[in-house]
Amino acid sequence: MREVDVLIIGQGPAGLSAAIYTARAGMKTVVLGCAPKVAGDYDIDNYFGFDETISGRELIERGTRQAQRFGTEVACDRVLGVHLGEQGRYHVRSEQGEYEAWAVILSTGVARVRPGIENLHDYEGKGVSYCVSCDGFFFRQKQVMVLGEGNFAANQALELLHYTPKVHVCTQGKALDMGAEFLDKLREAGIPVSERKIAKLAGEGGLSSVQYEDGEHDAVDGLFIAMGQAGTSDFAVSLGLVMRKQFIEVDEQQRTNIPGIFAAGDCVGRFLQISVAVGEGALAARSAIEHVKKVRPKE
Repeated sequence: MREVDVLIIGQGPAGLSAAIYTARAGMKTVVLGCAPKVAGDYDIDNYFGFDETISGRELIERGTRQAQRFGTEVACDRVLGVHLGEQGRYHVRSEQGEYEAWAVILSTGVARVRPGIENLHDYEGKGVSYCVSCDGFFFRQKQVMVLGEGNFAANQALELLHYTPKVHVCTQGKALDMGAEFLDKLREAGIPVSERKIAKLAGEGGLSSVQYEDGEHDAVDGLFIAMGQAGTSDFAVSLGLVMRKQFIEVDEQQRTNIPGIFAAGDCVGRFLQISVAVGEGALAARSAIEHVKKVRPKE
């Protein structure tokens, strides 16, 4: 378990901007996430200070080097979950490690992979969930399924074992994309994995079964969606953040409704521009610095 002052999820403009400010303020800062969408061969002509076109890849590379110059640790590591820990700190689990942080800044964008089940919405809150830590308790000793192909899904399935031994994983027709360590843990726990695809859900008053594309059914009381990688909505649900549709609600200082959790960039749903994300990252950093100074024990 590593202890840090500020953990930032997302390596885009907002996250790197925040890291520059927190690291310069003497905060032990770690940025987790892999190359954001903007870090591609996109031509950027409207970013202040660049009189010539710059690619998204080069802009992110420059921002990363700048954050690292001030002592930020930047790692390509996907976060699987964020939960309130002890003494006001947050426990963050990634594919490669675990952290305790006094403040967390979310800069994760807004993408969520939808599973393509025709009547999924009808069962949300009636057997369909997006948060094991929130709803796992309601499925004690019941038959549950996790929908997803990656490490995020594997982690959710393993967490469900705290509530029920009747767990299996369905990749929704996608190729399995789990690391060897997670596959080993699933095998050891006796959690089967299927690459079938669910077409629709069934049940009177609540979920009772899933129907596959070939027409076959499996009895399921709870379906936990964990497609792709954990993102904004997943973290928001598990932490109890107030949302505005798919966006995180923040105040003018990028503070969420949960002390110690801040958000910046596209995930807050303002003007989706790099310049705005950079400014929001700076504001989130300032708020995080103030929070850490207030709650971190004096040495």
